[in-house]
Amino acid sequence: MTVLEAFRLVAPEFQQVPDETIEKWITLAEPLVSKKQFGSLYAQGVALMTAHKMKMAGGSGTGESMPVNGGGISSYTEGGTSVSFNTSQQTNIVADAEYGLSNYGTQFLSLRRSCIIPILSSAMAG
Repeated sequence: MTVLEAFRLVAPEFQQVPDETIEKWITLAEPLVSKKQFGSLYAQGVALMTAHKMKMAGGSGTGESMPVNGGGISSYTEGGTSVSFNTSQQTNIVADAEYGLSNYGTQFLSLRRSCIIPILSSAMAG
C-alpha cells in the first residue's frame, strides 16, 4: 500500500483535497517518520503524520476550520469575554506534545509505541 492510499483510508475528512496537494504534504512528513523504526507500518505512520500536519495547518480540507483534540473550550466568561482552551496533552514527552493536539497525532504516537523494540543490556539479560 502506498502512503497516499493509506492516507485516503485513515483521513477521509481530506477527501476533497487533490492528490498532488497531499503528495506535497507527504513529502514534508516523510523525514519525520523512521523507515527503520516503523518497518512494514511505515506507510501508515507517514499517512498519520501527514494527516496530523494537515490538520494542524488549518482544518478539514473542506475549507472549514475544525477543532483539534487539545483545543476544546474549557471555560467561558461572558462579561468581558474570556475564553480558555483545554491544552491538556496526551503524552508526557515534551517533544511529542504537539501530537496530542490531533486525533491523527495520537494515533501516530500509538502506532510508534507499538513499533518500539526495547533494548536489553547484557547485564539485564543474563
